[in-house]
Amino acid sequence: MRRRRFLGLGAAALGAGALGAFTLPAAARLLAEGQPGRLLDSLAELPEPFQVPLPVPPLLHPVRTDGTTDHYEITQQVARLEILPGLRTEMWTYGGSYPGPTLAVRSGRQAVVRHRNELPVPSVVHLHGGHTPAESDGYPTDLILPAAAGHPSGAGPAPATSHAALLAGAARASDLHGTAGMPGMPGTARMPVGRTADGDRTYTYPGRQRAATLWYHDHRMGFTGPGIWRGLAGFHLVLDDEDDALPLPRGDRDLPLMLADRSFAEDGSLLYPAVDPTLAVPGVTDEYMNGVLGDVILVNGAPWPRLEVDRARYRLRLLNSSNARLYRLELDPQPAGGNALVQIAGDGGLLEAPVAHDAVEIAPAERFEVVVDFARFAPGTSVRLVNRFGSERTAEVMRFDVSSRTVTDDSTVPERLCSLERLDAGTAVATRRFGFRRSRSSGWTINNQGYEPGRAVAAPALGSTEIWRFFTDVHHPVHLHLDHFQVLSRNGAAPGPYDAGWKDTVDLRPAESVEVLVRFTDYPGTYMLHCHNLEHEDMAMMADFVVE
Repeated sequence: MRRRRFLGLGAAALGAGALGAFTLPAAARLLAEGQPGRLLDSLAELPEPFQVPLPVPPLLHPVRTDGTTDHYEITQQVARLEILPGLRTEMWTYGGSYPGPTLAVRSGRQAVVRHRNELPVPSVVHLHGGHTPAESDGYPTDLILPAAAGHPSGAGPAPATSHAALLAGAARASDLHGTAGMPGMPGTARMPVGRTADGDRTYTYPGRQRAATLWYHDHRMGFTGPGIWRGLAGFHLVLDDEDDALPLPRGDRDLPLMLADRSFAEDGSLLYPAVDPTLAVPGVTDEYMNGVLGDVILVNGAPWPRLEVDRARYRLRLLNSSNARLYRLELDPQPAGGNALVQIAGDGGLLEAPVAHDAVEIAPAERFEVVVDFARFAPGTSVRLVNRFGSERTAEVMRFDVSSRTVTDDSTVPERLCSLERLDAGTAVATRRFGFRRSRSSGWTINNQGYEPGRAVAAPALGSTEIWRFFTDVHHPVHLHLDHFQVLSRNGAAPGPYDAGWKDTVDLRPAESVEVLVRFTDYPGTYMLHCHNLEHEDMAMMADFVVE
C-alpha cells in the first residue's frame, strides 16, 4: 500500500514544509509563506470572488428542555449543495447543511446532543474545545455505525455491505496506526476497544466552562481529514453572563465565520487525494503527506463571499476549519491608524484585555474573536479580508461592503474584558516533553511513536497542574483535549502575539518549542493530544493520555 510505503520514504514524500526536503532557497520561501502542505488544483470553472452573499449557519433549537438540560438532535446525512454557483456538490453534513447548524448553549446548563448517522461510513463526533466527560469526548474509535448499512452515497465512496465490513475497515485503520502498521516495530495488529454504537449516539456536554467559540467535527480514526473536507463541521457557541454583560456587538453584528479551503472536480464534486477512493484504507497519496490545500476559499460554505455591513462595530468569530492551511488575515485597505482587528477572545473565551492587531495568524482549529469597527471606513468602501499567506485566488477570503445608511451603534470594546485566572507554574507537579516529528520508520509521530489506541503517553492526576513542552520539526498545530491551557513561553522567550488567554490549540512553526501550563479538572478518563493538520493526524500523529 502507498500508505505503508510512506513510512519508509525519504524527505521527498513530505511535500512542502519539510526543511530537509528542499534546497535552502526553497525552504526559506516556504517559511516566508508560512504554509505547509501541497495545493490541489480544481478542475471546475471557478467563480469570480465576491459574487455570492455570505450565508450564516442556521441556529439549532432544542427539541425539548427541562430545568437543567437542553436536548438537541442532529442527523448526519448526505446532501447535494450548491457550493460553486450552478453546480451541485455532494457533501457529508450535519442536518443537511454546510456548515452544520450552530448550537448556542448557556454555560452552566447541560446540553445533550443525539447524533443519528445516515452517512455511508462510520462517524465520531468531537466537540473541539469542549470540557467534556471522556465517554462524550469523541475518542476516535468510538464509532457511530451507519443506521442502515449500504446507505447509498451517489458519487461518494462505495457503501459498505454490512456492519461487519465497516468494522473491518476500522480495524484496517487501527492496523495502520498501531505498532503492527509501522515497519521495523514489533507488535500484533488489534482492533482497539471502542464504544461502538449502531445508528446513533448521545453526547452529554455538562456546560462547566466559560463562554467561548467552539466547534464540532468528525473525529474518526484515520479519516478525520476526508470527513471534515466533505463537510462534517459546525459551530458550538457557549454563552454566559460575563460575556453578555459587556457592551460588545450583538445580534446580526455577531458573526461566526468558518474558513475552509476546498478543491472541486469539473462536475462540482469535491477532489481529495485519498490513497483509497473508497476510504476503506486511510491516508493520502505521497505528494500530499504534509497536508492538502484547496484553491477555493470558503467562508461559511460560500466561495469568496461578500457582506454588506453597517458603519458600526462587528464581532467576527473566526474559525480555521481547513485541513492544513495557515492564514494570515488582514483587512485591505487598512483603516487610518491601523489596528483594524481588535482581538477580544481566543479558543477558550474572553481575554483579560483586548489586543489590537493589523493581522492575525490562525492555524487549523484555532479561533480568534475580533471586533472590527467599519465606521472607520468611508461609506461605500469595499473592504477585503485577505490572506497574506495565500497567492492568487487563495489570497482572497471575503469582502465587506460598507453601507452609506445612517445607523446607531451603542457597542464598544472595554479596556478590561474580564478577570482571567492565571495558572501558577510554581504549582506544576510535572514537566513533560512531546516531540512532534516525522520518523523515517514510523511516519508522523509524537515522541517517535505513531498512534496506538489504548497506549497512554501520560497519566496526570485529576486536579493536578503540569507543564507540557511541545517541540516540532515542521509546522504542527497542536491540540489538547479536555482542558484549555495557558502558553508560558515560546522558544524560551515570552509568548507570541497570538498566544494570549486560554487556548486548546497552539501553532508551532518549524523548529519551534512552546511550553504550556494545563490543569486537569473534573473528568477522569482517556483523552487525546494530536496535531490538527488533519493529514498528519490521520497518519498517526496522535497520542492518548489518561487522567486518573
